[in-house]
Amino acid sequence: MISVFELFKIGIGPSSSHTVGPMVAANRFLAELADNLPKVQQITIQLYGSLSSTGKGHATDTAVLLGLLGHQPSSIDTTKTDKYLTPIYQDGQLALNGVHTISFDAQNHLLWDDTALPTHPNALQLTATLNDGSQFARTYYSIGGGFIKDEQEIQNTANTDESLQFPYDFDSADELSAQCQTHQLNIATLMMANETALRDETVVTDYLNDVWNTMQACVAQGCKVDGILPGGLNVKRRAKALYEQLSKEYGYSGNGGLLAMDWVNLYALAVNEENAAGGRVVTAPTNGAAGIIPAVLHYYRGFIPSFSHQGVREFLLVAGAIGALIKQNASISGAEVGCQGEVGSACAMAAAGLAHVLGGSVAQCLNAAEIGLEHNLGLTCDPIAGLVQVPCIERNAMASVKAINAARLALRGDGSHHVSLDEAIATMKETGIDMMDKYKETAKGGLAVHVIDATNNNRIDVVNIKSGFSQC
Repeated sequence: MISVFELFKIGIGPSSSHTVGPMVAANRFLAELADNLPKVQQITIQLYGSLSSTGKGHATDTAVLLGLLGHQPSSIDTTKTDKYLTPIYQDGQLALNGVHTISFDAQNHLLWDDTALPTHPNALQLTATLNDGSQFARTYYSIGGGFIKDEQEIQNTANTDESLQFPYDFDSADELSAQCQTHQLNIATLMMANETALRDETVVTDYLNDVWNTMQACVAQGCKVDGILPGGLNVKRRAKALYEQLSKEYGYSGNGGLLAMDWVNLYALAVNEENAAGGRVVTAPTNGAAGIIPAVLHYYRGFIPSFSHQGVREFLLVAGAIGALIKQNASISGAEVGCQGEVGSACAMAAAGLAHVLGGSVAQCLNAAEIGLEHNLGLTCDPIAGLVQVPCIERNAMASVKAINAARLALRGDGSHHVSLDEAIATMKETGIDMMDKYKETAKGGLAVHVIDATNNNRIDVVNIKSGFSQC
């Protein structure tokens, strides 16, 4: 079972696969070096495939460096990123894990190769040369949502811990439905039972509260900051001005209807602008789709009279069940299956969570998820200049509204539907396999190659990026 602790990670922008994952990989590399750390004389970083082709726009290079400095996505102070990086770029000094300083030349020791390795399109290799001339090398794959695997792990997907038993295991939506029916449980209760097989219930509850608090703080911060997002596209932040406009015209929550849609748009924009600036966000299930679940949860808070904090936790548990099914049976990685795997997954997760807190049955929740996913099938990942800005920010707003509509459609029915969630997930996987690589987070197709810089009639390129985190 994929835990909600894995699907909802508190981290930083702008990308779970290209920023959070590489930072986690660097942390793991330091741990695997162990006693060899003081013997390291040189570090070489090699980025492959999508990590190379859109890595500058996703701050992959600085994420790896920050990880090698010992910083972690869940705890790094994003306001001090430039301070952390200055010794590397100005002085050529890299303090591994903050304790062992070596010389580092980014131009020669940080290498970019757009060639995709056969195992996975998001790959990075870290090589440490020791003082006796020997080398310690590891290749890691960032498989989406901040998850990483090494070569052996990615080849062996079986759970080798036979002692780990979950009371209500499931590998498909049909199995999930059957477990709920057999044991007279809803999805949230079933998920909590599985989570508490791993850890104490108070730990689960506290973490879900932390996730919600982080989402709220992200929305609030996004509504306070204006200016231009970093990266060279000169994208203007809109959430603050929109918040001020809506607050003046309608009050905090308005009176429902289309006014609710305006607020939902705001919530999603606020989160994804924070993500694009490298602020603290929750992968839900990825950074590129980080605004959808918070936006729908804020809709639940602001427009549904039955709102409760218990409802928020149950929303996240139900959303986690859907995310686990998609990740296990298809992918949540834009580099593997396009944006249908990111925004499509988040839309399905949010739709199911909302349907549950609005009183939906298990069948209606699964129907809501299927509607949300089905109507994102084929969605490409084509970020302009490799930045998680256009079309990503607005796309989250559109999918948030779509998730609410999917839940409402499902609740108007009895849960029966012609296309099952399992069939929609299988279709998404097959569509991703058939999708051309230029539409899978490479910035080599779609909008990424059709936007022209009017000043010189050339394609927009990423310029002067050292830190994708520095202006949050």
